[in-house]
Amino acid sequence: MNLDFDESESAFRNEVRDFLRDNLPSDIQQKVLSHQEIGKTDTVRWQQILNQRGWGASMWPRQFGGTGWNAVQRYIFDEETVTAGAPPQLPFGLVMVAPVIMAFGSPAQQQQFLPRILSGEDWWCQGYSEPGSGSDLASLRTRAERDGEHYLVNGQKTWTTLGQHADWIFCLVRTSNDERQQNGISFLLIDMHTPGITVRPIIMLDGGHEINDVFFDNVKVPVGNLVGEENKGWSYAKFLLVHERTGLALVPQGKRLLEELKQMASSAMRTDQRMRDRVARLEIEVAVHEMTLLRVVSASSGKRGPGAEAAILKIRGTEILQSIYETMLQMVGGGYADPALARRFFNMRKLSIFGGSNEIQKNIIAQMILGL
Repeated sequence: MNLDFDESESAFRNEVRDFLRDNLPSDIQQKVLSHQEIGKTDTVRWQQILNQRGWGASMWPRQFGGTGWNAVQRYIFDEETVTAGAPPQLPFGLVMVAPVIMAFGSPAQQQQFLPRILSGEDWWCQGYSEPGSGSDLASLRTRAERDGEHYLVNGQKTWTTLGQHADWIFCLVRTSNDERQQNGISFLLIDMHTPGITVRPIIMLDGGHEINDVFFDNVKVPVGNLVGEENKGWSYAKFLLVHERTGLALVPQGKRLLEELKQMASSAMRTDQRMRDRVARLEIEVAVHEMTLLRVVSASSGKRGPGAEAAILKIRGTEILQSIYETMLQMVGGGYADPALARRFFNMRKLSIFGGSNEIQKNIIAQMILGL
């Protein structure tokens, strides 16, 4: 398997670099590189710039307005945007719900939702986790009961990232009390401006407002907002999670963060053998992880989608980023010396939990690879 980039791929990398040099707003770039908060306005502005270039959805097929790029091109694009200091695109619409709508949604749903995701007009959030139903997602209790041409939705979702900005939420809801919990779940698209929805902020330890509780009190949702078949939502949810977990490989982010660590540790490494060893080990881990991702990308280019590899990439990507942040924090003597770094360190603890905790990913690997 040849993992080197060929001439056309190198030319594509140069094209992306030129575009970023000429079109990435410097104020947004500075915020990203200095780890400042990226607001909704910045995210939407960058999405609109990409969309004007025809690069608004690197992972979408051309028939839905995407680039139609192969897996290698998408990897190059992701690497170059992270290296340049571009803000991340909002994943909930582009990477999570859009593939579900493309694969299982009706033509009317595709025409209604996909163009507005691409243009940045609609901000989406995810309604999966509930109090008591996180990694054990099939135990969710938010209900949707059919009432004529609507569903009446009642329940609560939690840890809803950036839900305070959202126009729409894609939700897993219980529509049947089948003995096997997974068989009674449906996938609904819900307008966040519908009466009966309350968004309550969850304030984090650092005082930030990134996550929320979302409450549903007799919320009327048109039956036309059901994706696919009723009670088949668990299959669509698993389809979505594979896309999310593959994106959590975080190789470009790890490479950029490693360079920051090496700059921070440059003087310490001259006198501290243990620090040299730790940074060297992290550099090796990042390189090996990148090689693993490139192998998966190469296989994906051959039309074989990721299976258990998505779980492997998610585990290693999140563990490596957490290790780099831990090393950074140790270098500066903890949070008292650098409160901003401490906030980033604590925020990154979530990486090994969302998208399916790393413990759950290990179960998936055991079942799919080891047959346990």
